[in-house]
Amino acid sequence: MKKSVVFIALLTSLFVASSAFAAGTCPQERKTKPAPANIAGMDETGGANADHGKALYEKDAKPMACKQCHGDNGDGMGKLGAALKPNPRNFTCADTMKDVSAGQMFYIIKNGSTGTGMVAHEKTLKDNDIWDVVKYIRSTFVK
Repeated sequence: MKKSVVFIALLTSLFVASSAFAAGTCPQERKTKPAPANIAGMDETGGANADHGKALYEKDAKPMACKQCHGDNGDGMGKLGAALKPNPRNFTCADTMKDVSAGQMFYIIKNGSTGTGMVAHEKTLKDNDIWDVVKYIRSTFVK
């Protein structure tokens, strides 16, 4: 094999590996705006429907399904997530998620997160839908 082909293959594998590593980074450093205390302390997941949350996460949420950025496994490695800086939240990282309350997740899904690719869903999802998504994420990916 020619040296130039080997070099290109090496660069490609380094790019793919570094992109995947960045998206799945654990812990993730974030400067996300904290939810107001009254919302950060909320947790309505007890009455939420994780199955409905899964449908929203995987397919039904608008303007796009959560998995497009956060990935099938909740690790931030979705098809569209690799292009985002910072990378989408890695829900599987216990070190990162231990300090993210259910209320904080609700707030970010509803209002979006300035300086990231996370868009607000306040016009496309009802509060109950958002709690369903939070329950699905927390019961499936957060350990």
